[in-house]
Amino acid sequence: MRYVFTAAHPYTTRVLLVESGPRHVLEGLIEGVERNYPGLEQIDLLTCYPGLPRGFDAARGRVYRVQDYRGRAARRALFAELRERRPDVCLMLCTGAPVMTKWKWLAAWHAPAKIGMVNEYSDYFWLDRAHWKILIRFLLLRAGLEDYHAFAHLGQIVLLPFTFTFLALYAAQVHLRRWLRS
Repeated sequence: MRYVFTAAHPYTTRVLLVESGPRHVLEGLIEGVERNYPGLEQIDLLTCYPGLPRGFDAARGRVYRVQDYRGRAARRALFAELRERRPDVCLMLCTGAPVMTKWKWLAAWHAPAKIGMVNEYSDYFWLDRAHWKILIRFLLLRAGLEDYHAFAHLGQIVLLPFTFTFLALYAAQVHLRRWLRS
């Protein structure tokens, strides 16, 4: 992870895409990357899906399939190769789908690149100090604590000990009555 503490953006010639969501979102992202970074030399892809997404040029990049890297030694080799490829930008799909979650964050940690987070609508923001408010709002939304849902969840958390205590006392009373009758 680089450029976390600064809003600076590197000159981009190499991109790593982490496909951890629906394929149609990645296909739209590839079109946007091609349009916004005209001087790209390589686009690499980390995925768990078979086949290539529409718009991906295999001649300009490499495809890494996570199923090919089972075991600790293989994962280390993958992340070493990703570091050697030196991507300037790593764009991760953060669509709320539980696909490749661990791989996505491990790739972000090991890639020497500026991290971009892309949601299901192909909106994105950079993972850096300048965008911390957006990151917190994004995390609250993914946790279900955005807007009025937060009060419902917090109310459930506050009431949980009382509910558990009531149910435990009720069960104890029922078992005590049964014991006294026998």
